Amino acid sequence: MKSFSARGSMIADKIITIPAFAPRGGNMRHFFGTRRLSEDLRLEVGVPSLVPQVDDRAPSLWLLSVKQVHGTDALIVDRPVTVDDRFSAGWDALVTNQPGIMVAVRTADCVPVLMHDPQGNVVAAVHAGWRGTVAGIVEKTIVTMGTRFGTRPEHLRIGIGPSAGGCCYEVDSPVLDAVDHLYACAAQVVRNRRGSKGYLDLKQLIRQQALTIGVRPEAVFSVDLCTICHEALFFSYRREGRVVGTMVSAIGLLPRQETCHQTGSAANC
Repeated sequence: MKSFSARGSMIADKIITIPAFAPRGGNMRHFFGTRRLSEDLRLEVGVPSLVPQVDDRAPSLWLLSVKQVHGTDALIVDRPVTVDDRFSAGWDALVTNQPGIMVAVRTADCVPVLMHDPQGNVVAAVHAGWRGTVAGIVEKTIVTMGTRFGTRPEHLRIGIGPSAGGCCYEVDSPVLDAVDHLYACAAQVVRNRRGSKGYLDLKQLIRQQALTIGVRPEAVFSVDLCTICHEALFFSYRREGRVVGTMVSAIGLLPRQETCHQTGSAANC
């Protein structure tokens, strides 16, 4: 599978990873999926499914994605899952401390945000459209990780995936007004503003929110690719005018036996 680098990301025909976000040898695996991965997945929303082999490092055992409603609520997965489990409500963030579970979100222009607390062994996947972003889903998920698992913002590492970019994501007054109300320096996240329209850089807005709550600047990593621009790689609701498909992005802690195998030390079990 041919790979190449774009702003520090490793891109293959099915997945994108950020090596600096998840250095080899750690106990976490992640991926931002392309449209080709989505075509291969047999993903049933709200039902844990076996993770397909998406790279040569055997990711976690289960993949879990749920119904997304453009809100700010998070599903907490604090126990092992089975094929008989059903998660039927709507959430836009998933948080887990369970090895062997990859929590996933689906996007087609919205921003997939993956979070990892390597000290507390907690991960989260966030679906952040403009509504969820201005409503504070990123900050609320970080607070939830702290409340439930003791995560501190300065310990977090965050990966921001492919989404509609500031080059193409034109928005109008309702969105701009919401951003203006939220962010005093809106000019840093809105480009080419003319009257009631402008181009919103959601990745930059999410980065600023993470820094404001205490995440270290050097711990925020971003895939510099626009889903609207790159038709061969990504689905795009804005480009296609309808939902043709969605990309799947996920993060998970490795099963304990795999971590032990990779480190070669029983002391890590």
